Amino acid sequence: MKVTRVEAIPFAIPYRKPLRFASGEVDAAEHILVRVHTDTGLVGTAEAPPRPFTYGETQSSIKAVIETIFAPQLTGISPLAREAVHAKLDRTVGNPAAKSAVDMALWDLIGQSLGVSVTELLGGYTDRMRVSHMVGFAQPGEMVDEAERIRETYGVTTFKVKVGRRPFQLDVDVCRALRAALGDGVELYIDGNRGWTASESAAALRALEDIGLLFAEELCPADDVLGRRWLARQSRIPLYADESVTRPGEVTRELLAEAAHGISIKTARTGFTYSQRVLSQCAGLGVEVVMGNQIDGQIGSLCAAVFGAAFELSSRRAGELSNFLDMTDDLLAEPLRIEHGELRVPEGHGLGIQLDEAKLAHYRQD
Repeated sequence: MKVTRVEAIPFAIPYRKPLRFASGEVDAAEHILVRVHTDTGLVGTAEAPPRPFTYGETQSSIKAVIETIFAPQLTGISPLAREAVHAKLDRTVGNPAAKSAVDMALWDLIGQSLGVSVTELLGGYTDRMRVSHMVGFAQPGEMVDEAERIRETYGVTTFKVKVGRRPFQLDVDVCRALRAALGDGVELYIDGNRGWTASESAAALRALEDIGLLFAEELCPADDVLGRRWLARQSRIPLYADESVTRPGEVTRELLAEAAHGISIKTARTGFTYSQRVLSQCAGLGVEVVMGNQIDGQIGSLCAAVFGAAFELSSRRAGELSNFLDMTDDLLAEPLRIEHGELRVPEGHGLGIQLDEAKLAHYRQD
């Protein structure tokens, strides 16, 4: 089996309401659908979500780098030659979402060719994950209403609360309102998207020590080396790294610097191959992880669930798998379903992706 063609199809699907957080705002899923074709007729599929305010990639840049650089490099190569593939991809600096989508589409092909699911290929620990839902910036009452609706409708009992506003008191009020409304049976953690300084983060964490947060994610700038280390050494709430750990080498740096106590793994930026390496680093060092979300659609959320369910360590915590609920539509023929707070990995070979071609034709931008 050899790669014959790589497609990068831009599409856009509106959100029901803008998703707001400290580093940006998203009102439409302007993503790239990646399809890797082979001489056997099998097609591998994945999704690349551009996040210019985090990684510098745009929809246009992802399409361009895949079509003009990656596709010629991959034509004629076997999907099984993963190390050779990444040696080629890594000649180009950056472009994490583009590289990750290509990587996951190749894993999809491998699973299809062998007649097994990617979850089985990776580790096969379980077939489902608990779901965490992200609550974006709004006033306390609105954020409480959203969390209560998600709990009532989908059975979700873990919530990621976006913080990072200045002054931070509004975020503190939101967290307290959520704890008061949802009770002690719900898990809460916060994500600052680098919006606070180290001193602001320390003050906010002290104000939130009594509400039982699981952890706090990426509160201050990723390159504030001394501030992050200072904060981690004094915080009684575990700190998880996200935007600061986009590559395995950065994971090593943050952990050795004692600037983080846990790591967020996002398949949208490290694919399956490098996500495995990050997970292995964390497992070897006794570091906890959470499966993060790049504001993915259903395809990206499916990929995160497929990886998270494959390993015991990554399935311990609820994964961020529900951002697609805020989209007005999606591309899967059979939509993902969250029931009783869990998302089951779809059955089928590879990733089990079946696209609705009519929807793709409607939403594609080229």
